[in-house]
Amino acid sequence: MRFSIIIPVKEINGYIKQSNEHIRRLDYDDYEVIVYPDKDSEIMLHNTKVIPTGPIGPAEKRDLAIRHATGEVLAFLDDDAYPRHDWLKNAATHFMDENVAAVGGPAVTPYNNSKLQKASGAVFSSRLTSSNYIYRYIPSYRRDVDDFPTVNLFVRKDVFEELGGFDTAYWPGEDTKLCLDITKKLGLKIVYDPEVLVYHHRRPLFLPHLKQVSRYALQRGYFVKAFPDTSLKAGYFIPSLFLLFIIAGFFVPVVSKTAFIAWSGVFSIYLAALLTASLMAVISYRDITVGVITFIGIFLTHITYGFNFIRGLLLKRKGIEVAG
Repeated sequence: MRFSIIIPVKEINGYIKQSNEHIRRLDYDDYEVIVYPDKDSEIMLHNTKVIPTGPIGPAEKRDLAIRHATGEVLAFLDDDAYPRHDWLKNAATHFMDENVAAVGGPAVTPYNNSKLQKASGAVFSSRLTSSNYIYRYIPSYRRDVDDFPTVNLFVRKDVFEELGGFDTAYWPGEDTKLCLDITKKLGLKIVYDPEVLVYHHRRPLFLPHLKQVSRYALQRGYFVKAFPDTSLKAGYFIPSLFLLFIIAGFFVPVVSKTAFIAWSGVFSIYLAALLTASLMAVISYRDITVGVITFIGIFLTHITYGFNFIRGLLLKRKGIEVAG
């Protein structure tokens, strides 16, 4: 089985050079690498097709794989991610089943990231933030899924062609729409395998991380109406309910002392959960500073997601407005 590794990028940078080095070490022979930057570069990448596209979005760049890729399976990888040596070998086993159209795996925070990046990774890999979706950030058990991000996603090329590629009106969120079409329109499977692993450099806390979260939340809020099959789930509403709970805390003391005591009790439980998540980050990275940043980061992530999810619910049109 031949794979085509597809990497969209604005420009050839240090991350893509690092990824290219790790791709060279893959213990699999039959693959090609295609990188789509906005413009050409003098930086050389080993055994890689570099195809300048002009200033277009990531989904549009990935769609060009229909034209250029020679592999049976498209392996979508973000430019700031790099694969473990057995990435392709482990993914290949699943495509022996003709009912499997796509495969995804965890995108783990590299241990050599900065403290602010590690804290961002700790936020995403905390159940307090990602709930049942933490398997996207740390290895978990194998399962079938109905939605998976393109940071680490394999799709059969013929399936990708049949669906017309990504719906480029959505970014982020084009991967959600593609996965929905795979599972609902075609009735095929998407498999999550913890051994199909890549390492993903995080956007550091606070501003870059929160900006990314705001885009995700805006998209998901809109998708609750547009694609309820994958997005109308209770867990996505919790940060917004939490935001309303925090706002209520400013008014509850005026209404009732008893109500304020109850509010304070619930908030204390939340703080205890937050402290536990922060201690887990300290244990994982053996760094108290990462734990402190994670404590603040989870709280701000909840507030940011909750606010922008509500904004997404109120959006009336798809497209750039949704992408934020």
